[in-house]
Amino acid sequence: MNLTAALRPFCAALLLTAALATSATAAGLTLAPGTTQAAATKDNPAAHPHFQVKVVGKGRPMLLIPGLTCPGAVWDETVAHYQRQYQCHVVSLAGFGGVAPAASTTDLLRTVRDELLAYVDAQKLQKPLVVGHSLGGFLALWMSATRPEAMGPLVIVDSLPFLAAIQNPALTAEAARPMAEAMRQQMQQGPMPAAQQRQMVASMITDTARQTQAARWGRASDPATVGQAMYDMYTTDLRPDVVRIQQPVLVLGAWAAYQPYGATLESTRAIFAQQYAKLPQHRIEMSKAGRHFLMWDDTQWFFQQTDAFLKENALAKK
Repeated sequence: MNLTAALRPFCAALLLTAALATSATAAGLTLAPGTTQAAATKDNPAAHPHFQVKVVGKGRPMLLIPGLTCPGAVWDETVAHYQRQYQCHVVSLAGFGGVAPAASTTDLLRTVRDELLAYVDAQKLQKPLVVGHSLGGFLALWMSATRPEAMGPLVIVDSLPFLAAIQNPALTAEAARPMAEAMRQQMQQGPMPAAQQRQMVASMITDTARQTQAARWGRASDPATVGQAMYDMYTTDLRPDVVRIQQPVLVLGAWAAYQPYGATLESTRAIFAQQYAKLPQHRIEMSKAGRHFLMWDDTQWFFQQTDAFLKENALAKK
């Protein structure tokens, strides 16, 4: 098998680099009938200029972080599923999916990480559960490795601790910088051709209506923000840091879209296993049919896995 060819779509699926230009309004969350907004500590949006938060539901706190170019609306079905049991804090990152970009993108993901941790403290969230997709999963891992005593169990949806090392596990963050810089410059030039964008989105999502929505969010994202976020992910290696994570972690992976390139479920699982080798308490589950957006593409399986994990860890160090 040509490993580079097989893993190229895997990289694309993790990134959602399809994106860039114009602006739009991100879709909003709605409460399910009979569900009331939970009381929460008054938020100060000025304290976290790199993201917005919408709070829905009541119960144990759950923080939901979307992936690259997606607003919090990507979690609408997940929130509808959990809002009767959990107080869902749904994050929309600045510069993604129609949300206005922040004034600065310097050291972007580290800044977002720190603002999210400060938000957890300010809202007095006791060991919140964190559900993160793609880039959001990367941020969830980084938050928990930085402040392990403050975080609850994690659900990581098709994400890895060091994206740049998919093809070469020996790659270091420093060695990845030239590649990351070239990617950042290319992405900041503007949108890719529509046909190429559509092909990339189709490799991540099966449903055509969902593909259209994801592509729309991509076009509504800020090029500088997207480019810097990718640079940060490619030059930050969390593999040695995950050893500090104290809570259980469920890792959900996708592989089906990469089969035409020679990948198998076993070969893709091996990539996940290698990257998460130092994570103390984790379980890796691979969807048989879902693509990168597992909460959309294999929804029943996603909820089965997540429901069981949350039930198992309902009493985990609240």
